Amino acid sequence: MSGATRRFANIAAGRAAGEKSGIASVCSAHPLVIEAALRHGAARRADVLIEATCNQVNHDGGYTGMTPAGFRSFVEAQAHKVGFPVDRLILGGDHLGPNPWKHMAAAAAMKKAAAMIDAYASAGFTKMHLDTSIACVDDPAVLADETIAARAAELAEIAEAAVERAGGEKPVYVIGTEVPVPGGALEALDHLHVTAPGDALRTVEIHARAFSRAGLEAAFDRAVGVVVQPGVEFGNTEIVPYAPAKATELVAVLDRMPQLVFEAHSTDYQPAEALNALVRDGFAILKVGPWLTFALREALYGLSHIADILAPDFSCESLPAAMERIMLASPDNWQQYYPGTPDEQRMQRHFSFSDRIRYYWPTPEAQRATRTLLDVLGEKDIPRPLISQYLGQLGAGVAARRVKPLAHEILIGSITRVLDIYADATGQ
Repeated sequence: MSGATRRFANIAAGRAAGEKSGIASVCSAHPLVIEAALRHGAARRADVLIEATCNQVNHDGGYTGMTPAGFRSFVEAQAHKVGFPVDRLILGGDHLGPNPWKHMAAAAAMKKAAAMIDAYASAGFTKMHLDTSIACVDDPAVLADETIAARAAELAEIAEAAVERAGGEKPVYVIGTEVPVPGGALEALDHLHVTAPGDALRTVEIHARAFSRAGLEAAFDRAVGVVVQPGVEFGNTEIVPYAPAKATELVAVLDRMPQLVFEAHSTDYQPAEALNALVRDGFAILKVGPWLTFALREALYGLSHIADILAPDFSCESLPAAMERIMLASPDNWQQYYPGTPDEQRMQRHFSFSDRIRYYWPTPEAQRATRTLLDVLGEKDIPRPLISQYLGQLGAGVAARRVKPLAHEILIGSITRVLDIYADATGQ
């Protein structure tokens, strides 16, 4: 294993030794988020874990248009640009399973999932979250645990064979799933439940047996984590913070599976003290994605207001107006997630914690609108009073000269502010 993957694989051992052992998993394909994460890692001399989801990146291209090999090339090019050493980079695949093809019969969907995980493993991704809990069109609504585990072992066997063929380093695995599925909470958050301790143990035991039946004991020895629900979530306007007292019994079962830590999804927008408590309690892998693009959108919209003052051009469409037009023309990525009146939907399109606007930034029209804004601001220093008015959260960083008052650096600084919270919580 590379040094970074080896350190990641030893995350449970570090916790057992009394260390503050954790890592943030950056789940985004946005170039500015990737740049910020790698610059942040370089500044802190820390490992960086970047994960692509099955919907974002797969052998068919995903919604980013990138294959796993293409995503790796994209991230490594960014690393070279900012001076981040690639031997400190860990690339992961999130929710690897049949989810993108759940509209197919299970056999066909698993065949697609097998091709996807082959592509991930062949491209050198070394952290694999196996998630085969999604029911396909001919499956029962809720899959049996044994079916989920057998399908996970089937995909692990494909990954192991791909690495053997390609001559790369053996991956480490995360098992288990979460509720809700990727994309954000769709129901009210007032009945959110912490994973039952027995369910966490059963997930591990059944997966261990399934791997053993497939002759994959060595692969299961490289399992590092299990996904559970620690009682954290966010919706369009709500955040459910971590309550340690509610997870006491779940945390206690880690003593019965010392090989593993917990992986916590949907940790976006958690208060700093909650993230610290999660890592302390063994939720050592903290997924973050929408918060990073939310912070990027905050900075972009602030810069748009500043541009209206510094370089007013009433013939030029503002960035918020352009994004509203783009989202209304293609509502598939937000409509089913944003209920309510037209006014409520308009607010959510731009400002929801679920951040469905992130699916629109890669579109050619949104990229043109963003470039137009950044071209208007250019390399001019942005006056401090305007930063105070429209980018108040970055005021202290600019005053301390940690953030240069330039448009591009303000975007990076807004994302970095979130990454700092995670780095402090995880000990990176």
